[in-house]
Amino acid sequence: MIDVEPLSVPLSQGNHVRGAWHAVARLLAEAGVQVVFGLPDDDLHALDALHAAGVRLVVCRDQRNAVFMATGYALRSGALGVALVGKGPAVTNTVTGLLEASSSGAPVLLLSGGTAAERRGSGAFQELDQQAVVAPLVKSATRVEHPDRLAPAVRRAVLVATSGATGPVYVEVPDHLLKVDVPVPPAAPPAERPTSVSVAADSAALEVLRNAQRPIVLVGGGMRHRNADGVVERFAERVGAALSCTASGRGVVDESSVRFIGLAGLYASDRAKALWADTDCLVVLGSRLEETATYGWADELGTTVPVVQVNVDAAGVATRYAGPVVLGDGADVCAAWLEQVVDSAPVEWSKRVTEVHHGLRADHRRELADLAAKPELHVVEVLAALDAELPADRVLVQENGLQDMWSYSFPRFECAHGAGSVVPSEQTSLGFGAAAAIGVKAAAGDRPVVAFVGDGAFGLFDADLPTAAALGSGPSGPGTSGSVPFGSVPFGSGPLNSVPLNSGLLYVVLRNGGYGWLHSQLGPHNRDLAGTALVDPDAVTAQAPAMRGVHQVTVTKESLHADVADAWRRAQDGEVVVLNVPTRLEDALFADHELGGAFPAAD
Repeated sequence: MIDVEPLSVPLSQGNHVRGAWHAVARLLAEAGVQVVFGLPDDDLHALDALHAAGVRLVVCRDQRNAVFMATGYALRSGALGVALVGKGPAVTNTVTGLLEASSSGAPVLLLSGGTAAERRGSGAFQELDQQAVVAPLVKSATRVEHPDRLAPAVRRAVLVATSGATGPVYVEVPDHLLKVDVPVPPAAPPAERPTSVSVAADSAALEVLRNAQRPIVLVGGGMRHRNADGVVERFAERVGAALSCTASGRGVVDESSVRFIGLAGLYASDRAKALWADTDCLVVLGSRLEETATYGWADELGTTVPVVQVNVDAAGVATRYAGPVVLGDGADVCAAWLEQVVDSAPVEWSKRVTEVHHGLRADHRRELADLAAKPELHVVEVLAALDAELPADRVLVQENGLQDMWSYSFPRFECAHGAGSVVPSEQTSLGFGAAAAIGVKAAAGDRPVVAFVGDGAFGLFDADLPTAAALGSGPSGPGTSGSVPFGSVPFGSGPLNSVPLNSGLLYVVLRNGGYGWLHSQLGPHNRDLAGTALVDPDAVTAQAPAMRGVHQVTVTKESLHADVADAWRRAQDGEVVVLNVPTRLEDALFADHELGGAFPAAD
């Protein structure tokens, strides 16, 4: 939605601030924003304003990475993530980040500069219709033309981004507002958000639940930060349902529950697929049911087997599946259902669900024992070392390449006992996880944050590795060199600026030497493509650039656990640690499958 601000409105009464960016900074502080990610315009008005307001600016080198960081912050915290950029190409550089934020449903506010009103249409430097560029990817796009409209526009953007189906918004602050008086009226009381719902006794959804004998509950990313009291697990226990999740829904439920059977769709295990093939009722909480989540579903799902969809946003309902639709918050609806359904857990189904959960764990133990006897280091062993050596409340930030997809396979990685997960959306923007980890770290406090990424994604992020290093306070590690990176001086004041944001930040870089997923597509019909190099063997042994504040090591099978333990100690002291892991292209989750482009070929 594009909002058009009037060119001339009466000046309202109230407090005035000199300069638009000082007004914006005050409004951000009012909204509880503590940190902003971005690269300010050349005039530095925004940087000065944030400094004065006590809001920290993490100075990035790449505007796309800035939006990735803001998205990571929003996904981890549930609060507003903010990115700040200049105008023209600075805005176009954010488009991939906005695509990711939109697909992830992340509440992100993008602030940008803009050409002054009196210079529009004159061929001004970096002039661009920026609203038109970003509008398809945001919930609202506003250019503020008059100083009296700035405070209402920013307050509305914050409300829109964080309400309903959350998502990114855009506010453009043009140059003619930089040095004018801007009114900032007192804020209204916070928006009220009622949380209880009622469900009619003759509800179609309740009727399906009461008749179900083999139910599955699927939790999506729309349930992030909505299940703090475990109401979803209690509901599943009451009706005897198996618990599954989408990739973006990880961390919503405790995966140590014996009802948890792993991820749905593309990442479902063979054991779990037997339950999916036999279910007679699927309850979907907060998922748009994208292709990855529904890959491999039986034809009966959504035809003869009802799919009950619960979503706060009607636009998120997949109407191709037959079954009742409930528009509401998934946690509130589960709480209402608990008051209506009786304890009718089917004994035989519950037994099967528990057997699948324990069987998956037993399979994993056998797999690790088999891999330990082999000379090569395997990605699954790296995940196991992270689990063994890091605190239980670690947060894994993932990519979606050839080999980091091992982390999508339960229980090779498990979200239990406080562990967290942040993944790219269905768009799987390359480089998201590497950059988002900085934002995740800013939201995670003292918890360890691990970016589990491929070398291709890490290479795209390379420009902002100094940004990560600049946010720490630790000494230079062995083998590091270079001067203090740009952006290492903290801006702003207050407690946030005295605490390093990257304490506990690790990068695990799986180095397979190139475009692993593309290389895996090569078959008899295209193996001899002339002049196409999809793998660079020398990249397997490459390292990140040496710089102050970054410690890196290339791990081996023998040194793995010691290297991870040392990495955690260094990270606690403020260093960014890069663990380079040489990997083989055949060590991939879908290496044994016939591939059909972005997915394994259908059975």
